[in-house]
Amino acid sequence: MQTKQLGKSDLHLTPLGIGAWAMGGGGWKFSWGPQDDGDSAAAIDAALDAGLNWIDTAAVYGLGHSEEVVGRALKGRANKPYVFTKCARIWNENREIGKSLKADSVRRECEASLRRLQVDTIDLYQIHWPEPDEDVEEGWATLAELQKEGKVRWIGVSNFSAAQMARAQKIAPVTSLQPPYSLLARGIEESILPHAAATGVGVIVYSPMMNGLLSGAMTRERVEGFSPDDFRRNKPAFQEPDLTRNLAVAAKLKEIAARHGKTAGVAAIAWTLRNPAVTAAIVGLRSPAQLAGIIDALTFRLSEAEAAEIEAFHAGL
Repeated sequence: MQTKQLGKSDLHLTPLGIGAWAMGGGGWKFSWGPQDDGDSAAAIDAALDAGLNWIDTAAVYGLGHSEEVVGRALKGRANKPYVFTKCARIWNENREIGKSLKADSVRRECEASLRRLQVDTIDLYQIHWPEPDEDVEEGWATLAELQKEGKVRWIGVSNFSAAQMARAQKIAPVTSLQPPYSLLARGIEESILPHAAATGVGVIVYSPMMNGLLSGAMTRERVEGFSPDDFRRNKPAFQEPDLTRNLAVAAKLKEIAARHGKTAGVAAIAWTLRNPAVTAAIVGLRSPAQLAGIIDALTFRLSEAEAAEIEAFHAGL
């Protein structure tokens, strides 16, 4: 299996990693709706058996539930993957989500994640969001301390700007950045990806299929049928006038992918992996069937002509 080094770490990642956001299930603010834990565990098993070697979750996904699902699924496995998780999102007894980068809060989060994941060390610990901004330095210094103490092996950031990464890098090296990136969300191309490339920061992108919009399986009827607590209901990308345009992009990807017997989702992921600054992509999974639709993205790559065709179509919308 082809792997790529994540920044300056000793982590060598497969092009795809398991995303555990939806595995958090329903009943919280950024839910994807109800989820069967058995399906989640089966998806993890299938992905690892297919060769993926890393899994990304976060404490806030399902308010701890995703980490618990991951911990149970990995217990007893011989070929355990690298395990990544995140801090800086906390919640109270009313399930209300808050933001904290204070040292004592980050430490509590780390200990709780270690327990839920049933591991002694987290392979990559990331600040989920740089909020509150004035506490970025305190939070990052705490991650650096946790790394020295052996609680975590490598430390990274998620959703940071280039300027925020530069601030963190004055305190301790940033192993990796986790930003959103897809054909429909290209904001990181201007300054964030160039900064990461220039400073040796690895990049693992999330939502390469834009929350399922570019999977090839999304339809207007499916959007209308989202469960009431599916956060995508309120995203502009899933509402008009954006929805029609976005489904047209998905249709173009489907057309190109079909020439190779692949799905639109495979083409969407391949588009993100074309960028030399990108180390690997997170693919959110909820079942083994979803894995079957995107597993070919491990090896499929777009040609220069196909990439240009996609760019021309996208620019013409």
